[in-house]
Amino acid sequence: MFAVVLLAQMLTPEIATRLAALPLHCIQQEYPNKTGHTTESDGDARLTPRQLHPAFYGCLDWHSSVHGHWMLVRLLKTTPGLGKAAEIRKVLAESFTPEAMAGEVRYFEGYKLAKTFERTYGWAWLLKLDEELRGWDDAQGRAWAENLRPLTKLVVGLWSGYLPKQTYPNRTGVHPNTAFGLVFALDWARAVKDSAFEALIVQRAKDYYLTNTAVTAFQEPDGTDFLSPNLEVADLMRRVLPAGEFSGWFKRFMPAAGLLNLTQAPVVSDRSDFQIVHLDGLYLSRGWCLYGIAQALPAGSAQRRSMMTAAKGLIDAALPNVTGGNYGGEHWLASFAVYALSQAPR
Repeated sequence: MFAVVLLAQMLTPEIATRLAALPLHCIQQEYPNKTGHTTESDGDARLTPRQLHPAFYGCLDWHSSVHGHWMLVRLLKTTPGLGKAAEIRKVLAESFTPEAMAGEVRYFEGYKLAKTFERTYGWAWLLKLDEELRGWDDAQGRAWAENLRPLTKLVVGLWSGYLPKQTYPNRTGVHPNTAFGLVFALDWARAVKDSAFEALIVQRAKDYYLTNTAVTAFQEPDGTDFLSPNLEVADLMRRVLPAGEFSGWFKRFMPAAGLLNLTQAPVVSDRSDFQIVHLDGLYLSRGWCLYGIAQALPAGSAQRRSMMTAAKGLIDAALPNVTGGNYGGEHWLASFAVYALSQAPR
C-alpha cells in the first residue's frame, strides 16, 4: 500500500503521517550528533549540542534539524487529516520559543568563527522554513514566524555580506553548493518582497553562471552527492532568466549526453553508510530540478516531455527507500521527498 500510493506521487494523510514520523522522532534526539562547531576554548569544547543550539540540536546536524522543522510545518499546512498533528505542534512549539531562537542567534553572534557556520546549505533551509511559516494562515504559525525572525534577519545579513565577496561559486554536489543555496534564497526574497536581497542574488547568479556553456554533466555524480551541481545551476537560472532567454541558455549550457546522464538512476551500494546514502537524496533533488527546468522549456517540446518522465521515474524509484530503517538516511531524506513531491506538476 505504501509503495503503491507513493508511486502516484500523492501525499495522502496516511503517507504524510508516515513521513512526518521521521523528523518527529529525531528533532529532539540529541545523539548521535555532528555539530560542525569550531571550538575556541576548553569551555565551549565541553558544550553539548543542545547547549550550542537550543532549537536545532537534533537530527544529527543543524541543517537536517532545520529542514525537518520545515517539513513538519509544510505537512501541517498542506495535509488535512495529518496524523499526530497535535504531537507535531507540541514538538515544534518547544523549538520555536523566543528563548530557543535567541539562543540560536547568540551562537552566531557569540563565536568569532560562527559566521561561516552552515554556509550556505543550512542558511538556505532556514530561509525556506521562514518562507513556509510566513505563508501560513495559522495563529501558532504566525507566532513561530515572529520568534524565528531575528535568526532569519541574521542569516540574510550574513549572506548579503558574503555574496559580494564570493568571487567563485561552489560547484560541489554536497552542502556548500552555491546554486542550491541561491535557489532557496531567491524564493524567500521574492516571497517576502526583499527587493535588495533579490537583486543581489540575481546579479551574482548571472555573474557565476550566465556564460557557462557545454558543462561536463556526463561526469556526475561524485560518490557522496545529494545534489546535481549542473541541474542546480539550471534550476537557479530558470528563476533568474525570462522563459524565452532561459531556453536558449539551457541549450548552450547542457549538452545532450550530459542531460541523458543526469536522468539515470544513481547506484546506492550501502544505505547503512552515512555518506553513500547521500545518493538516495540525489534521486530526489535531480527529480525536483528536472521538474522545474522542464516547466521553463517550451510547452509540447520533446525535451520537456522526456525530462518530466525522467523526473517522475527518479522520484518514484527513491520514495520506497526514504523509510529504509537506517538513521543515516532517515534523519533527512523525508524532507527531500516532501520537497520533491511539492515540485511535481499538478
